[in-house]
Amino acid sequence: MLLPVTQNFTKPLPSSITLVAYGISFYLLAYLAQKLPLSIVYASWAGLGVFSVTLLSYFFYKQSLNWQVILGLSLIVLGVIIVNLFKTPTNF
Repeated sequence: MLLPVTQNFTKPLPSSITLVAYGISFYLLAYLAQKLPLSIVYASWAGLGVFSVTLLSYFFYKQSLNWQVILGLSLIVLGVIIVNLFKTPTNF
């Protein structure tokens, strides 16, 4: 979401915010991967990322949401819910 604002990393403030946000994102992903099964973490992370970017692009960049996009997002959310509901407990 912030990459277009950085203008190919030529704007210092948006570029710094973007790099910090990516660092925090990867830290949180690594932290969660230590606490939960990787398949659950990665599926949820990817699904949340696609869902979030699509909605934020709609609001901030005025990108359209047609019925196919809404259906796809619904399937992603449903898939993440199903994966989380039927996960097998593991002991770390």
